[in-house]
Amino acid sequence: MNSSFYAAQTEDDFSKARNKALFNEIQHFMNPEEATLISFTDIKSLLKPKDEVYMGMKTIPVDKIVGSEGRYKDFDNQFFPKSNFLKERWEHVDEAAIQAIMLPPVKVYELAGLYFVRDGNHRVSVAKMRGTEFIDAEVVSLQSEIKLRAMDTLKGMVRQIIFYEKRVFYSETNFGDITDFWGLDFSTAGQYDVVYNHILTHKYYLNLKRTDEISMEDAIISWYTTVYSPIIDVIKKKHVMRYFKHRTESDLYVWIIKYWDELKKKFGNDFKLDDAVASFRKKERYSFLNKLINMFQRILVKRSIKSS
Repeated sequence: MNSSFYAAQTEDDFSKARNKALFNEIQHFMNPEEATLISFTDIKSLLKPKDEVYMGMKTIPVDKIVGSEGRYKDFDNQFFPKSNFLKERWEHVDEAAIQAIMLPPVKVYELAGLYFVRDGNHRVSVAKMRGTEFIDAEVVSLQSEIKLRAMDTLKGMVRQIIFYEKRVFYSETNFGDITDFWGLDFSTAGQYDVVYNHILTHKYYLNLKRTDEISMEDAIISWYTTVYSPIIDVIKKKHVMRYFKHRTESDLYVWIIKYWDELKKKFGNDFKLDDAVASFRKKERYSFLNKLINMFQRILVKRSIKSS
């Protein structure tokens, strides 16, 4: 086959891939982050893996390649190209695939059972576009206890991580059996470690007033009844949740505790919880309004530039 045939074929393939990326962008117009390729750095910061192990050459499933280390802004969450600037290189890779030319293996990180591209994003993009099931890869594995299912969005990954963290927390502390409360839920990862440290700190201060060591079970009950629950009661009394539709009461507990500590350092230890919650609500409400104002100002500036 002549070069013009390959040129026409690869151009058609790239056009289809770009159209899919554009259609995906339109579908997620209201929530553009849902069409964004997952950043390896973001997942790594959430899971905090301990060790790297070089696994060598492996054949890996293409559908388990879900993100990229450095090119996550160039491709969408399906690995379709988001820019025409990728066209020339993408078509070269596509032409090699059409002619069954052997290309170097891609380089990937394996984390939580999924793969993130270090080098070879165009090869992965072409493989996804062509429906290729497996690809050769040089694999570096980052050790993590959790195993994730392949998801299209970072939000989906985060939900899995939070579910895992909750299961571990409840299992290792017997928190649910001790308190009969199973609704300690968060919208962001890493918060169960924060709560566990709060309980340990509470246990430490309780022990200062005792001659015998308080048990972890008693410390959990004390923290739940004298620290956590009173703050949740105030959150409900002040109707704070109306300003945080996509957050949980436990989210606000963590934020208010931190904010209350800041206020006590500034105004003294006698600063009341009710006042801290009211101050927090006012602060966050104004912060939200300021964000809206700034957003509208940016829109107006863009419109004035276009019209000039």
